[in-house]
Amino acid sequence: MAIPSGKHPSGAGEGTGALEKALDVLEAIGRSPQGMSQAGLAERLALPRTTVYRLLATLVARGLVRRDPQRKVYCLGIRCYEMARQSFAVPDLVAAAAMELRTLRDLTGETTYLARLDGREVISLERCDGAHTKRSAASLGDRKPLHCTSQGKAILSAMPDGERDAIVRDIVLRPMTALTITDRRRLQAELRITRARGYAIDDEEIVLGVRCVGAPVIDSAGDVRGAISVAGPAWRLTRARLELLGPEVAEAARRIGAQLAPQRPASADASESSVQAVPGNWAFQGGHPVVAADGRVFWADVLAPTVRCLGEDGDKEIFTADAPIAGLAVRGDGLVVVHEHGATLLQAAGAPPAALPWPAGTTLAACGDARGGIWAAMSLPESGTAIGQVQEDGRLQVHWRIGEPVASLAVRDADGAVFATAPHSGTIFLFAPGQSVVRRLATVPRGSGRLGGLAPDGQGGIWAALCDGWSVVRFTMEGQLDRVIGLPVPCATDIAFRTRGGHQELLITTQRQSVPLDALATAPLSGRMLLAAL
Repeated sequence: MAIPSGKHPSGAGEGTGALEKALDVLEAIGRSPQGMSQAGLAERLALPRTTVYRLLATLVARGLVRRDPQRKVYCLGIRCYEMARQSFAVPDLVAAAAMELRTLRDLTGETTYLARLDGREVISLERCDGAHTKRSAASLGDRKPLHCTSQGKAILSAMPDGERDAIVRDIVLRPMTALTITDRRRLQAELRITRARGYAIDDEEIVLGVRCVGAPVIDSAGDVRGAISVAGPAWRLTRARLELLGPEVAEAARRIGAQLAPQRPASADASESSVQAVPGNWAFQGGHPVVAADGRVFWADVLAPTVRCLGEDGDKEIFTADAPIAGLAVRGDGLVVVHEHGATLLQAAGAPPAALPWPAGTTLAACGDARGGIWAAMSLPESGTAIGQVQEDGRLQVHWRIGEPVASLAVRDADGAVFATAPHSGTIFLFAPGQSVVRRLATVPRGSGRLGGLAPDGQGGIWAALCDGWSVVRFTMEGQLDRVIGLPVPCATDIAFRTRGGHQELLITTQRQSVPLDALATAPLSGRMLLAAL
């Protein structure tokens, strides 16, 4: 059916007539996978051929349309795809879902879809066509209502209650078929059932003769990112089969969500412009920051070697050691300073430092845990490392052994898991309490920097400092790089978390010793302690 030019229901004025005609041309070409000729466009749109010629010339010049010289037809140009991708594509979501969509397609023989919320509708992002001739064939970019699609209901069910209720109150429950839910109370009940079982069902609610089952994709932060679904003819996808497929779809959606990094608004906290230097003198090689219960921050110049205390009255040196410092640990109201071959307890109230019993051998790294215990990594004669807890009598209760030297240790307060870095291989190790198996959590390529200290956060991630990498990075427990904070210095050495005023901050120690003189001109903060708000 021809669409008369300038007769659009939107009631656009005469000044937008040319724009309306150009959009008509784009839409007509977009609906024709094989392209359209100039004459075909003129006939379909009931426009003069000269008008169509001028519109096509402009659209071709802007890259929105291209001409196929062999077939003498016009097709959508690359600029259309670029804009569509920028507007709606979610690369990490689409990439994470690709394999699961194919697997579900192969498992069911039906078409599988990926969609996300866009306003008060769901928009299709990806599709894997089923094996049957008669199958669901919704197009990419199609928009559908929330209340009568399995994807829409799945997304609504996973939303926070207040946000979901506001949308349900706002949307128009238009009947698409005789089976469409048009009562808000019934829809809310359906959403509660969907949330409880983990998947949603579209029982011929948007198209008669088509059924779907869908599940929400939820990332590690608990945010709903979209939904996947399986759709097909009702005579193949019976209600009984949908109930069997529902858990499979929900499990596939869970695996997709596990791959997704939490969404964060773009802000300056990912760049060096948000990183500030703490007032004080620089260190040759800063390291081992720890935070006491009263908010004071202790850190060390490993090579000098001295211990510093950052408090309300500034950053001061409080102790000078006889050997390079391998670690600091808060114990009660005191501080344990670990050297290469021993440990010293700095006590409160001006009491003199006291030597502590310590394992024989060379200490590579040390840290404290939430219970006041001390963990150490000791060098083994065969060049490996023994990792364990230091007992009161100075013996090392060995829990694990690995075949390479360790540079840093950290203990997660929640479950006592121990993390270690091995700079030679670029590996972050994870040691689970009570288990002898050693897990290689992540590996950092040499070109990204050399692993320094690390610190687990309260959201299930592990942060690591990168020397010669100009950054600190965060990994998920699946070993995926989740976040990067750029630094104004090349060599970050260690990190710790501090909460102040209800906000969490990242304390970053840095190194000056290994920075070439010519590089110091562009990285004058080298050796200073840096502060980044999270």
